[in-house]
Amino acid sequence: MREVTLRLRHHGEPESDISERYPDITLESASSLTGSAAERKRIIEITGPADSIEGFLDDFEAADPVLDVTPLTSFDAARVAVAITYDSYQWDSISQRLSDMGIHHRTGTTITAGWERWTVYVEDGDDVSEIIESLERAGNDAELVRDVALSELDGQSHLELFEILEDELTPRQLEVLKTAIDRGYYRPKTDVTIEDISDAVGIAPTTTWEHLAQAEHKVMDQIGEYLL
Repeated sequence: MREVTLRLRHHGEPESDISERYPDITLESASSLTGSAAERKRIIEITGPADSIEGFLDDFEAADPVLDVTPLTSFDAARVAVAITYDSYQWDSISQRLSDMGIHHRTGTTITAGWERWTVYVEDGDDVSEIIESLERAGNDAELVRDVALSELDGQSHLELFEILEDELTPRQLEVLKTAIDRGYYRPKTDVTIEDISDAVGIAPTTTWEHLAQAEHKVMDQIGEYLL
């Protein structure tokens, strides 16, 4: 069996379309679906600047398939939890498409800047290109990120971590993190400050801190997955 990671631009689906307007936030599915056949409910977690999260949710709630949006935490929380209810008859589900093809997928799908990241599991003889073509025929853009045998994951996962992080971090988060590392922000007894990093990237110190905090959180999450 193989583990395959895909990036999908899910055209016509509110989470994907609207998050493209807010590239400094990341959405992650935090619960499975509940509810009736028509009305489905789930919880998502959002990371990013509070004003961007609030703007995204305002636009998201106005989308036709969305019936209700209820924040469960404050917008300045490290991870903003939100309960969303939507009309499943107006919602194109990638999860359902994968299930219809007999493909298992990992929970916890993430979305950044309009692109969804899906990890699926396929048999050794399965043709990944057929899966991609099926998703593209539905009007989506699909890219193969990686395709690796499960037996090989332990030996190469640490090498792939950096590729995954580049895909998980927003461009600004990656820029701020790289600048912090390059300037020695994480070295022992450093005198490098957030202000030094903000001057280098040309944004306000508070915004720099927000981007760096989110980047650090995502990095530690990914490292944790590979260590546990």
